Amino acid sequence: MEAGLERLGGRSVLNSANLEDGDAEGSRIDRVFRLARKHGAAVICLLIDEEGQARTLEWKLRVAHRIHDLAVNRYGLEPSDLIFDALTFPLSTGDDDLRRDGIATLEAIKKIKTELPGVRTVLGVSNISFGLNPAARRILNSVFLHEAVDAGLDAAIVHAGKIEPLSKIDPEQRKVCLDLVHDRRAEGYDPLEKLLELFAGVRTEETTAEDYAEMAVGERLAQRIVDGDQRSIIEDLEIALSDGHSPLHIINEFLLDGMKTVGDLFASGEMQLPFVLKSAETMKKAVAHLEPKMEKADTGGRGRIVLATVSGDVHDIGKNLVDIILSNNGYEVHNLGIKVGIGEMIKVFEETNADAIGMSGLLVKSTLIMRDNLEELDRRGMGKVPVLLGGAALTRNYVEADLRSRYAGPLYYGKNAFAGLDAMQRIVAGEPAPAPEAGRQRHAAEEAVPVPARSPHVETDNKLFKPPFVGSRVVRGVHLDEITPYINLTALFRNQWQYRPESGENDREFKERLQPVLRDQLARARSADLLRPQLVYGYFPANSDGNDLVIWDDESRSAELTRFTFPRQPEEPFYCISDFFRPMGSEVDYAAFHIVTMGHDVSRRTAELFADDKYHDYLLLHGLGVELAESLAEYWHYRIRQELGFADEDGPNLIGLFKQQYRGGRYSWGYPACPDLEDNEKVAWLLGADRLGIEVSEETAFQYQPEQTTSALICHHPQAKYFIARKARETRDVD
Repeated sequence: MEAGLERLGGRSVLNSANLEDGDAEGSRIDRVFRLARKHGAAVICLLIDEEGQARTLEWKLRVAHRIHDLAVNRYGLEPSDLIFDALTFPLSTGDDDLRRDGIATLEAIKKIKTELPGVRTVLGVSNISFGLNPAARRILNSVFLHEAVDAGLDAAIVHAGKIEPLSKIDPEQRKVCLDLVHDRRAEGYDPLEKLLELFAGVRTEETTAEDYAEMAVGERLAQRIVDGDQRSIIEDLEIALSDGHSPLHIINEFLLDGMKTVGDLFASGEMQLPFVLKSAETMKKAVAHLEPKMEKADTGGRGRIVLATVSGDVHDIGKNLVDIILSNNGYEVHNLGIKVGIGEMIKVFEETNADAIGMSGLLVKSTLIMRDNLEELDRRGMGKVPVLLGGAALTRNYVEADLRSRYAGPLYYGKNAFAGLDAMQRIVAGEPAPAPEAGRQRHAAEEAVPVPARSPHVETDNKLFKPPFVGSRVVRGVHLDEITPYINLTALFRNQWQYRPESGENDREFKERLQPVLRDQLARARSADLLRPQLVYGYFPANSDGNDLVIWDDESRSAELTRFTFPRQPEEPFYCISDFFRPMGSEVDYAAFHIVTMGHDVSRRTAELFADDKYHDYLLLHGLGVELAESLAEYWHYRIRQELGFADEDGPNLIGLFKQQYRGGRYSWGYPACPDLEDNEKVAWLLGADRLGIEVSEETAFQYQPEQTTSALICHHPQAKYFIARKARETRDVD
């Protein structure tokens, strides 16, 4: 500030002074006011004190008077040197204790102007709408600015191009915004919910109608793809056709140019996947309009790929995203679906004369099937076929250091959908696959050490808890409001929906911005009755027998119902899940199991959305269903801890805990500590999951149907935490 003041002529405004660290000598406010007095500058004064940002009217006025008195009486500044920022906060959270923040800001502006004559006010207006979609933000900001000016606001920080005059705002939208700002609610009417409803799916485009009008038709079509703007794309396509452009030329030169820009924006982090899917939907609509007008010879596309989720895996979200990106960039995609064997992939590859095979899978087991598939391609003399591999369980090192040593042909690691696009561009162009990243080496394993039958590090005298019943029970009618607090927002927003923080946005701000999207998706799913949270769970007498967990018929332990075998760590501390139960020959212990599901309807609806090319809605609903199933599992784990009588030992914040700050652990099959999916069938039989229509068998690769279903073994032992049971001895990753 001082360097700027020494070089500027005229009067400056310093941003800013506040009481966050008090008013002692050397504090921020002391240093800023001294500079203002020396250089004759005005000062932005934020209503912040040692307690934080002032939210209530009384708090705001208390801070304003204190800053005013310091400025005038201690530093000799004039009231006209002071510009007070009354601070405003988002009205998008829906929290009851935050709903009057807009009112507090408007009333503070009025009071400051009347109680502190001569001072001025300023406001960062758009914070009021933080977290809403751009279209809703534009309208709410415009209405709130008008209210603030009426209250006496002197200056505003706004994007002038995104402020609408009240005369241009729809009366219903204006009323709802005013109701939200002034917290006008009634029975059955919530202005925030109404605002979200009015703007659901509405998107403010970066490119205005006037901007489009100034572009040539080819540039306009490309920009509509980038913006995901379907509104006038058919009219523009007809203009391009009438100008003499062939359908193939329009696709290759205009539309694909737009998709290339989308890919570049995604790669740079400037466009997130949900908006990419909007562009893909627009591309799909444009190509569908042009296809009937194309010559048959023009429909071959840029290249062909056979795409499938490997045998034993029913997860298809990643594969379908690759399908969307490739097909909308001119490639012919033969999407074979889920649980596809290598024989069927080869058959379709040969029938279609495809350029590559793409394999996807979510499970750890799927990575081993991919390895077997590559070896089968070699055995059949197809070792030069380019293969794309993708899925959550894959790592670049596994593909480049392990699988490349087993397969002679071009091999590509698909970190995301656009990595698949880059791979196909290389394949069709005849370019070689990229070399493995430097530093990835293979090392011989250390010499094996003796593995004990039970880990010596696990206590055997831990307190036991008697369950309220033995056997299984069905629970239907779980209310969504009971499980939504347990949603892992990081997993939902980043992993499922694939949003990313914007520039300068911290994690809290990122999650606040996406809360309206979550509320909207929940409201839509509720309205369509797509979510049916329900479960089966139970408690069973149990003991460990080496690596086996034995489940008894009753507490007398006269008959064995079944047993589960788990892998043991080959190195210290030699953990195995069975260690978390009392060993055979000692007192009876108890194991809890549950299977939770969101029902069949949400799975059916996601399939319909994908088939209807509604990619954005497909991504959001699929991710919501998956994470709600996980939330239900987390919630019922808490209920089981309550029933066993040790939930009070948890930390103070039970809701939303995802760092396992509670006693015991919840293990689901398919992960390294319990990798055998075949055990899902045992759990379903044990609990009687067929009572909820849940199916699992070899035919479904031992994965539950419907998809949004998961099971778990719940251990009460205090040392039961997440661990990896199997470590690779053949290779060691070095990065």
